[in-house]
Amino acid sequence: MIGMSTEVESNASKVSNSSDDELKKLEQDYKNLHDEAQTLINERAHLESEIRSLKKRANRLDEEVRSLKNPPLIIGHLEDVLDFERGIVRSSNGTVFQVSLNQRLSPDVLKPGVRVALNQDTLAVIEVLHDAWDPMVSGAEMHEKPDITYDSVAGLDEQILSVKEAIELPLTSPELFRKVGIKPPKGILLVGPPGCGKTLLAKAVANQTDATFIRMVGSELAQKYIGEGGRMVRELFSLAKEKSPSIIFLDEIDAIGAKRLDGSTSGDREVQRTLMQLLAELDGFDALEDVKIIAATNRPDILDDALLRPGRFDRIIEIPIPDDSGRKAIIELHVSKMNTRRIQIHQIVEKTVGFSGAELKATCVEAGMIAIREGRASITQKDFIEAIKRINVKKSRAGLEGNPDALYN
Repeated sequence: MIGMSTEVESNASKVSNSSDDELKKLEQDYKNLHDEAQTLINERAHLESEIRSLKKRANRLDEEVRSLKNPPLIIGHLEDVLDFERGIVRSSNGTVFQVSLNQRLSPDVLKPGVRVALNQDTLAVIEVLHDAWDPMVSGAEMHEKPDITYDSVAGLDEQILSVKEAIELPLTSPELFRKVGIKPPKGILLVGPPGCGKTLLAKAVANQTDATFIRMVGSELAQKYIGEGGRMVRELFSLAKEKSPSIIFLDEIDAIGAKRLDGSTSGDREVQRTLMQLLAELDGFDALEDVKIIAATNRPDILDDALLRPGRFDRIIEIPIPDDSGRKAIIELHVSKMNTRRIQIHQIVEKTVGFSGAELKATCVEAGMIAIREGRASITQKDFIEAIKRINVKKSRAGLEGNPDALYN
């Protein structure tokens, strides 16, 4: 009996141990399944988040596709607001229309002169384009000061003094004019042959003041579409007022300022409209405002008389071909920066009669190039004499008289 009892207990113990092992195994399997289920849940959440992100991206792409399929909008300007539903606009080609206004636009932003986007079919105003300067106008602003100083402008002492009095002094000390009781000049006109330093002098003024310097060439304002040139002139002066104190430099103003003729073509009439807008802008701002105008031309004989009257360009400053003393000062300025040996400046001055400032600079550059070609580090008198001969040959070629930059080619 005792043996049988021991055997039963042994069997019972084995069954108990086996049950414990199975239980532990089941617990481990459960834990593994639980961990796997949690991993799957996390992966599902990540996939759902990725799906939502992809759906948003797909919606954005759908909107972009729809936007690209829409017809382009026409750029125009709001000329006048008749009431809260209608307005007068001028399209980019200069045509004027009465159109509908977008009711969702605030009346505060619908002001005459603002740039607007127009529906291509109905020409209705869709939106207002804020601070949208014409790229050609905004690109005319020089963000860095020119590195040209008055010391870089040789042989023009009287002209520099006149420019200082007319442009620099009103910007730096306007109270002097108020005390005396006079109005400073609105603008000055620099006249003279090409290459005599008109642009150089304007850059020197910009260097001496903290004013914004805006440079525009007259030919850039001569546009082929009706009203475009006048619009650019308006934007040019508007930009100058916003960036004041500022200096507007209109180079080659004869491109838009020529005398008006009766028998003119449609292109000439558009240039005349641009001139009329320029005259209106010159008359439209106070001389004491921090906006000054410098214009330059080498053809003063063809300028319209209305442009030259007092109150617009009050001072006409002539920049002539340099005389002996002027040429000496210009040559000394350039030679001071060069590695020279036994240079006789008076002889160079005698052989460069009639040379402009640009031609004298070209002579110095050419002399340096001759020395480089011969493998020398210094420039001699012989190099200058040879350079003068070469510049004279280039001057004699057809078409180079009005293009000093061609002397460097």
